[in-house]
Amino acid sequence: MAEFCVTGGAGFIASYLVKSLLEKGYTVRTTVRNPGDVTKVGFLTELSGAKERLKIFKADLLVEGSFDEAVTGVDGVFHTASPVLVPHDENVQANLIDPCIKGTLNVLNSCVKAKVKRFVLTSSCSSIRYRDDVQQLCPLNESHWTDLEYCKRYNLWYAYAKTVAERECWRIAQENGIDIVVVNPSFVVGPLLAPQPTSTLLLILSIVKGLKGEYPNTTVGFVHIDDVVAAHLLAMEDTRVSGRLICSSTVAHWSQIIQMLRSKYPSYPYEIKCSSQEGDNNPHTMDTTKITQLGFPPFITLEQMFDDCIKSFQDKGFL
Repeated sequence: MAEFCVTGGAGFIASYLVKSLLEKGYTVRTTVRNPGDVTKVGFLTELSGAKERLKIFKADLLVEGSFDEAVTGVDGVFHTASPVLVPHDENVQANLIDPCIKGTLNVLNSCVKAKVKRFVLTSSCSSIRYRDDVQQLCPLNESHWTDLEYCKRYNLWYAYAKTVAERECWRIAQENGIDIVVVNPSFVVGPLLAPQPTSTLLLILSIVKGLKGEYPNTTVGFVHIDDVVAAHLLAMEDTRVSGRLICSSTVAHWSQIIQMLRSKYPSYPYEIKCSSQEGDNNPHTMDTTKITQLGFPPFITLEQMFDDCIKSFQDKGFL
């Protein structure tokens, strides 16, 4: 059986990817910043098949060469490790932009050295959908790219970092003859696998509990974690797949999500005030023809993904 490396194993997408790869009988390596931190990493060792086929390596996105050992000798690498911006983060450059861009290049350079056969990058629809002409272009497809000047104008630093990292990734992969596929998921929703919610799940939890004082003024595609994992596996296993793959279900504004959740789970103190953030609320649609033509099943619905998420918060005592 093949052996794969997944970077950032404690993350939301990465941990589910590790779980699926183990379930399929693969040998898996994953990287984390601190393998000794049982509270963050311990749940990975309890996954089915982990005792026999999971190895955890220490690696840091900002340390050149720290991924060398983890990727040497594997058949393919999934690079999913990337920070998601913590709101009101003081140092956007150090905490978001550098790890995202430099981290991607560090992992890719390790893969170049190791002559890795296939590299699957977890990018984002954020590197596609931010531009002034978005309405004229819709539905957005894999040929569209986010405009960096637009990101700067509206302080959309996550989108900026993801776009620069993806573009650089394409450049280096092509210069070095690495076979690369990029998955571009939208906002990922689903049940909790790790003991604590991270990234996107943390945002959902804070909106449902009314902890932030406002909800984001954002119109965004949403996608179930199961679909995201399936898209990554397709990107790695199917030789027909090349280029970018949009992975997104329904596009909605956060006000619609809150309305949907409130009608079903009325007892929670949802956010009622919308943020004044500009530039992130453009109505748009995402074209998923490419992934569908590869035989990908219909995307899980908005209702189902949020039901799975809320139920898991309830089961684990977060709601």
